[in-house]
Amino acid sequence: VELAESGGGWVQPGGSLTLSCVASGTVFDIHTMAWYRQAPGKEREMIVTLWSAGQIDYIDSVKGRFTGSRDNAKKTVYLHMNDLKSEDTAVYYCNRMRDPWTWGRGTQVTVSS
Repeated sequence: VELAESGGGWVQPGGSLTLSCVASGTVFDIHTMAWYRQAPGKEREMIVTLWSAGQIDYIDSVKGRFTGSRDNAKKTVYLHMNDLKSEDTAVYYCNRMRDPWTWGRGTQVTVSS
């Protein structure tokens, strides 16, 4: 399985970005996927869970600002991020929630003025 994240970049506080992650080499719709991020000097954390049944869960720090979605036909998950804050600066990854596959390269999001 290969995961390819894209869409990151530099944005000022309060700005928006939309990330994409395409999975290849696997059946996709049966898996619960997740978005993760790893800030400098910190552990990687799961921030959004996209359950195979359709429910989407968010950690408190991104709730109301981030919106996850998935397109099973395209084997892609998306993360639309609004009202970005400096503390959102991190490398963002997607992966299966349980028994993660090999990690992709991630996509860097930098929020600064």
